[in-house]
Amino acid sequence: MPSQIWLIRHGETEWSRTGRHTGRTDLPLTESGAAVAARLAPAVARLDRGLVLCSPLLRARDTARLAGLTPDDLDPDLLEWDYGAWEGRTTADIRTEREDPDWLVWDHPIPGGATPGEQLSDVQVRVQRVIDRCAPVLTDGQDCILVAHGHVLRILTACWLGLPPIDGRLFALDAGRLSALGFEHETRTIRLWNSAG
Repeated sequence: MPSQIWLIRHGETEWSRTGRHTGRTDLPLTESGAAVAARLAPAVARLDRGLVLCSPLLRARDTARLAGLTPDDLDPDLLEWDYGAWEGRTTADIRTEREDPDWLVWDHPIPGGATPGEQLSDVQVRVQRVIDRCAPVLTDGQDCILVAHGHVLRILTACWLGLPPIDGRLFALDAGRLSALGFEHETRTIRLWNSAG
């Protein structure tokens, strides 16, 4: 099979379990999240590890370790979307505050808060650098493994497919799941999505 980019979303945290936007807040895995990450180890052991990149945040680093991976680099381009003023808030709370029952993080500008916040276009620039970093490894016939976060991996997937970054909202990705991006002939495709391993 041709080389692929394997995506691993970190295991559950308390905030991901309760639906809070978790960008740069550095939270540990829950016990359940750690167990799910460890269950990925047999599938991960079968991968051809040309390059392993991981977000610097604890939840991603612990997921990598529990899945049997030693990252080649902690890449800040794999940090989660900086949600600015929405950090730690649920969609339901933000909808109530804004009196907008249709509000989604994907559709609105991100205001600054404790952190500056990022717009989708900012995240797109970061994930394109990750894709570019993977390109020579894929060309050499080896796999890349990326351990990161839900939204950043969904945006990366949209960019891989040549879609606008907002289309990342179309790819639901659960905590502690494995996905793969690859090719059919020369066409970039999704080879596996949201697998428990």
